[in-house]
Amino acid sequence: MVSIVQAVGLTKQVLSGDLPLIILHDVTFAVEAGESLAIVGASGSGKSTLLGLLAGLDVPSSGSVSLTGTELFSLDEDGRARLRGELAGFVFQSFQLLPALNALENVMLPLELRGASDARQRAADALQLVGLNDRAHHLPKHLSGGEQQRVALARAFVTKPKILFADEPTGNLDAATGSQIIELMLELNRAQGTTLILVTHDEALAKRCSKQLRLSAGNVI
Repeated sequence: MVSIVQAVGLTKQVLSGDLPLIILHDVTFAVEAGESLAIVGASGSGKSTLLGLLAGLDVPSSGSVSLTGTELFSLDEDGRARLRGELAGFVFQSFQLLPALNALENVMLPLELRGASDARQRAADALQLVGLNDRAHHLPKHLSGGEQQRVALARAFVTKPKILFADEPTGNLDAATGSQIIELMLELNRAQGTTLILVTHDEALAKRCSKQLRLSAGNVI
């Protein structure tokens, strides 16, 4: 069976002045469909770099990443973007909502980019799932941090992605709100059978995932 995400020998090296700086070194692992993987480690250990490589947002110095059997870096940038559009959803620490669009329009956006004719209804249903149907017409600036992250979750899940990449999804939230977002994200994940790959400092959240990958100075430990 083909793993939904497979990384082999991933290395990322950049120049720091004239000297090479290794951010990731020879990272190899696989994630099966429906699993949840927490990437954990201290600040600067390479967690977000690894997530960016897995999503094809960055290119490794060496190694490969396959999503559902397609080797990411055999594709050009447009090809990687198309594959992401077909397979992946994203949740970021900073929410990444478009400020000029209301909550409903932000959730509609990925559907409209795919040409979905029922984007408005599907977005409204997604907002209802995250408990925000009464805030659908509010701009992000009129929503709390927790509400903005719930809009971001609705937007990530509305396309029913096979893989959800999340980078510190509770990093900008207080503990109580963060806990609510964790529960909601894991609940949506289970309901849709999505594969979840997330970067987190939160050990409690990491323990809720079926697998953990711990990084130290760019190495898997």
